[in-house]
Amino acid sequence: MSTPSFSPRTATVERTTAETDVSVALTLDGDGSYDVDTGIGFFDHMLSLFAKHGALDLEVRCDGDLEVDDHHTVEDVAIGLGRALDDALGDKAHIARYGHAYVPMDDALARAVIDLSGRSYCHLEASFERNQVGGLSTELVEHVWRSVADHARCNLHLTVLRGHNAHHKIEALFKAAARALRTAVRRRADHAEVASTKGTLA
Repeated sequence: MSTPSFSPRTATVERTTAETDVSVALTLDGDGSYDVDTGIGFFDHMLSLFAKHGALDLEVRCDGDLEVDDHHTVEDVAIGLGRALDDALGDKAHIARYGHAYVPMDDALARAVIDLSGRSYCHLEASFERNQVGGLSTELVEHVWRSVADHARCNLHLTVLRGHNAHHKIEALFKAAARALRTAVRRRADHAEVASTKGTLA
């Protein structure tokens, strides 16, 4: 069944600290358009493909203290993205709630499972042979998803099932998360108004 009259789901989050100035604009029901500039090339690439494979429209800007390192920029952008997801979802009426995806990327294979439950939890199983890829510290990959899960108030389980190349493994993770989210946020008139016996996803 189609979704005849659902309103657009959008959110804009701005967050300014002594370390970063972040803005995130998100449309959940988009076409995968993106305009991303965090100052970290590989992170920009990951956020862009997250939008493309999640069928989200995403604009991200961050002016961060990259002269210190990449931590504050990555963390604050992830917080902004999580808050934008939570805001855009609103009352979560008629959403699928759950989503999962497997995505291969050459030698790498990643799995993502998500529950838009209103409760935050993140578990990531991955190891990376390099300390950094394109200006992004690989130790921050887990931090990205923990921050998103905390502020989007979702359960997120991410696993790199196999792979050798760090670039491929991280890219597979972002694509899998995007495709799992794409399934979970999908609205249909024949979905229960609230996918919970509690009567709320909050």
